[in-house]
Amino acid sequence: MRHNQLSQFFKKNSKIAIAYSGGVDSSYLLYAAKAAKCNVRAYYIKTQFQPKKELDDAISFAAKCGVSLTVDALNALEDLNVANNAAGRCYNCKVHIINRLWELAKSDGFEVLCDGTNADDDEADRPGMKALQEYGVLSPLRECGLAKEDIRRLSKEAGLNTHDKPSYSCLATRIPQGTQLTVNLLGKIERAEGVLLDMGFSDLRVRFVPPSGAKIQLPDSQTDAAMGKRSEILAAFKPLFNAISLDLIGR
Repeated sequence: MRHNQLSQFFKKNSKIAIAYSGGVDSSYLLYAAKAAKCNVRAYYIKTQFQPKKELDDAISFAAKCGVSLTVDALNALEDLNVANNAAGRCYNCKVHIINRLWELAKSDGFEVLCDGTNADDDEADRPGMKALQEYGVLSPLRECGLAKEDIRRLSKEAGLNTHDKPSYSCLATRIPQGTQLTVNLLGKIERAEGVLLDMGFSDLRVRFVPPSGAKIQLPDSQTDAAMGKRSEILAAFKPLFNAISLDLIGR
C-alpha cells in the first residue's frame, strides 16, 4: 500500500529534482522516480563533510539508473555557525545546502525538490529536518510512511546494490560539539575510516577524542578481527592521532 502511495506521488509530481546522497533512502527514491518515468534529475552537494567514497557511490548508482547527476561543491566551513560546531551546526549547514539545491534545480527548470528522509527519521534527532520543511523540500518516502526496513526490502526486491548499505552520517558527527571543524581534522577522520574500510571492516565510525585522539567504533561481530589487526591499525593511525582506542561497546 505504501509503495502504491509513492506511485501516486510520482503521478502528481512527474518532474522532480532529488537531493541525492548515494545512501539507501535517496538511492531508492531516485530509482523509484525513474521507474515511474518521471522527469528526474539528481543533485549532489559536496561539502567537506562527505568522504570521496560516498560521492563515488552516488555517481555510480545514478549512472546505473540512467539519471543525470549534477555535482556541486559547497564550502560549508565558510559559515562560522557551522565551523564552530555549535548546537545549530546541522541546521545551518542544511540551510546552505538546500539553498544551493534550489538554485541549481530551478536553473534546470525544476519546481519540485525532494529528499530521501524516511518515516523512521526523528525530527528531534535531526535538526536539519526543520530546514527541509522551512524551505519547501518534499520527503515522499516519509509522506508515504516508508520506513528504513521497507526501503531496504523494496531496494532488495528491485535488485539495488544499496539495499544493505550501512547507514551513513556526515563526518562532522564524529567530532564533539564545540570542537572547531577544520579541513585537516575532517581529512584525518576520512583517511582513518578509509583505512578500516580497506581492511574489510564496515558500518564503522572513527570518533575524534580531544585533544588529539581517536576512538574506533565497530559492530560487535568485527571487534575480534580488529584486535587481530591491531598492529596494522596502529601503524595507519599513528600519523593521524596521538591516542587510539577501540570501543568495546559495539555499534
